[in-house]
Amino acid sequence: MAQGAQKENYGDKMVNKLWGGRFTKKTDPRVEEFTKSIHYDYKLVRCDILNSLKHVQVLRKAGFLSAQEAGKLTVALEGIYDNVKKGRCKFDLTSEDIHTQIQDMVRSRVGELALKLHTARSRNDQVVYSTKMYCVASIARIQDDIQALIDAFVGLATKNREAVIPGYTHMQRAQPIYVKDYCNAYVHMLTRDCVRLDFIADGIQPSMGAGALAGTPIDAAVYKGITGATVNSLDTVSDRDFVIETINALAMVGIHLSRLAEDLIIWSTKEFDFVDIDESFCTGSSLMPQKKNPDVLELIRGYTGRLCGNWVSVVAMMKGLPLAYNRDMQLDKEPLFNSFEIVSSELEVLAGLIKTLKFNRATIAEHLKDESLYATDLVYYLVGKKIPFKTAHTIVGKLVKYSLDNGTLIKDMPERTLQEFSGKFVKKEIAKLFDPLASVRSKKSIKR
Repeated sequence: MAQGAQKENYGDKMVNKLWGGRFTKKTDPRVEEFTKSIHYDYKLVRCDILNSLKHVQVLRKAGFLSAQEAGKLTVALEGIYDNVKKGRCKFDLTSEDIHTQIQDMVRSRVGELALKLHTARSRNDQVVYSTKMYCVASIARIQDDIQALIDAFVGLATKNREAVIPGYTHMQRAQPIYVKDYCNAYVHMLTRDCVRLDFIADGIQPSMGAGALAGTPIDAAVYKGITGATVNSLDTVSDRDFVIETINALAMVGIHLSRLAEDLIIWSTKEFDFVDIDESFCTGSSLMPQKKNPDVLELIRGYTGRLCGNWVSVVAMMKGLPLAYNRDMQLDKEPLFNSFEIVSSELEVLAGLIKTLKFNRATIAEHLKDESLYATDLVYYLVGKKIPFKTAHTIVGKLVKYSLDNGTLIKDMPERTLQEFSGKFVKKEIAKLFDPLASVRSKKSIKR
C-alpha cells in the first residue's frame, strides 16, 4: 500500500484515513472540507467509544483478537472515554469524522494494534449503531426535561386550584374554564409526547454485524450475545426511520410548546393582562424604557419552524435513496442534534418560567363579568325547563342580541322583558348563572 494512500499531510498534521487502499492521490482540499463531518458528529463520541468497546468483545469472542490484545484496546478506549467525560478530549477538525479521530487516538496509545479494531466493521454500520445509541440516551434526557415541565404545570394548577379564566375558541370569548384545566391540557399534551418518545426508543434496536451492507464472517450468535445481531444487513445500514421518527416527535413537542408560548404572549399583553411573566424571563427594549418583552416565548414560537424544517430536510434527503448506504445519510446528524438541543433548551427555560408565572386575578375577574361567557349556561337552563336544545339556542341568541343592541345587561333586565323571549325565564334563577365558579362547577362530564 502506498504511503500516500494511508495518510495525508495537512500542515504539520498527518491525518490517517479509515479508507484509501486503492487511492494514490491526496484528496483535494475542497473535497476534504466539503465531506468532513467532525465539526458536528463529534457529539457521537461517547456512543462511538462504547460501540468500539462492544466491538472489541465481539472480535475477542470470534478469535480475531487475543485476550492480551483485547485488554490493551479496552484500556485505551476506556482511557479516551474517561478523558471525554472529564472534558479533556480536544476534537481535531482536520479529522474526517469522529470515528477516524477515535481510531487515531487509539493508535496513539497502542500503536499498530489499533488497526485491528476495524476488523469486520464498516463506518456504515458503525455510524448507525452509534446514532441509535445517541437517540436512546437523548430521548431519556428529553423525557426528564418534559417531566420537569409537567411538574411545573402541576404546581401552577395546584396554586390556582379554584381560579377561573375565560376560555376561548376562534380567539373569541367562549366559556369560563378552570386554570387547572388549562394547565392540565398541556400536561396531557406533554404526556403524549413522552409516550410517543417511549414508543420510538423501544423500537430502536442497535445491532452489529451488518458490515458495509453484506454482513461479516463472524457468526450471528457472537453478536447476539454481546450487542444484538443484525436481522437484515441492507436494512441495518440504510435505516434512518428512527431518525425521522425522533425528529418528528421532537417537532411535535415544539408545536405544543409553541402553542403555549402563543397563549402566554397574548395573555401578557395589556389588552388581556391575564398573566405576569417574571422579569427574569423577559427582556427590555433598547429604545423604549417601558417595554417588558416575552422574547423567550417568541423564540420558542419561532424555533418551531426550524424543528419542522429539520424533519422535512431528512425526509427529503431519504426519499429517493437506493439501497443500501449512501453518503447523503451523513446529513441526518445536524438536524437530529439540532432538534434535541432546541427542544431541551426550550423545556428547561419554560419549566422556570411556568414556576414563576402569576395570574392577575383582579383583571381576570373583570373579564369574567362579560355575560357572553354564560350564554351556553342560559341555554342549558332552558333545556332543564324541557325546551329543545336548538330552540333554547335560538332564544338565547336573540336575547344576547337584544342585550347588545340596547346596551343592557341580561341580569339587569326586568322579568317581563326576559319572558318576552321565553316564559321559562325566572329572573332570580338566571341571576345565579352569571357566576364563573357556578359555570365551571356545572360541567360534570370532565373526569378531574
